[in-house]
Amino acid sequence: MKRLLEVDKATKSFGGVLALDNVSLTMDEGEILGVIGPNGAGKTTLFNLINGVIHPDAGSIRLCGEDITEMPPYRVAERGVARTHQIVKPLGDLTVLENVVVGGCFGRDKLRLRDAEANARHVLETVGLAHRAASLAGQLTIAGKKRLEVARALAGSPRLLLLDEVLAGLNPTEVGRMIEVTRKIRTERGLGILIIEHLMQAIMSLSDRVMVLNFGSMLAQGTPGEVAGDRRVVEAYLGDPDIAAKLAVRP
Repeated sequence: MKRLLEVDKATKSFGGVLALDNVSLTMDEGEILGVIGPNGAGKTTLFNLINGVIHPDAGSIRLCGEDITEMPPYRVAERGVARTHQIVKPLGDLTVLENVVVGGCFGRDKLRLRDAEANARHVLETVGLAHRAASLAGQLTIAGKKRLEVARALAGSPRLLLLDEVLAGLNPTEVGRMIEVTRKIRTERGLGILIIEHLMQAIMSLSDRVMVLNFGSMLAQGTPGEVAGDRRVVEAYLGDPDIAAKLAVRP
């Protein structure tokens, strides 16, 4: 597999607050890398650095060997990075299909409108929203809007997909469906997925590797079993050794 993403010693401060401190990570094509840690650990800041919303004070970010550290978000999107957000923000007055068409027009391939529509219909099939294509996006449930976020990101034909708490606020049935969608995306498209999530059973079952941030620093990284069994992770985040022991065994 080829190296997809390299974050080297990324550091970012906001005023006097050190949000990320010398964080490094690597990802290969087709890999799912989970990011966990307490609130305020720097997880979303890391996403914002990768997709160009903010730039690091120090360190570098490379995608497929190209330095994207100082690129604006639209340039990063053109290189193949797409993301979802914790708080979904669909274009509520447009249809579900039109929302996804937008992703295709402004993604890596910059599709023409007709091609973007055909691509959008295929993506909606992938995430299970094809039957709602003509509905207004604002009429979807939270679960539907989460899927729409994923679809709009996928429509841009990314090499790297950043999923920011796509399972938050979903009931157990919806969580299961979203997990299956995520697995399907990786299988069908072979892209890399970097995912932030607080539902431990879900992220441990999805991820090939897991990294743990705490107070802006890398606390641990490794396989799900290695991370769940790390005493420092249990003390800083998981809390209950019995729960950690169960997480160490992937379903």
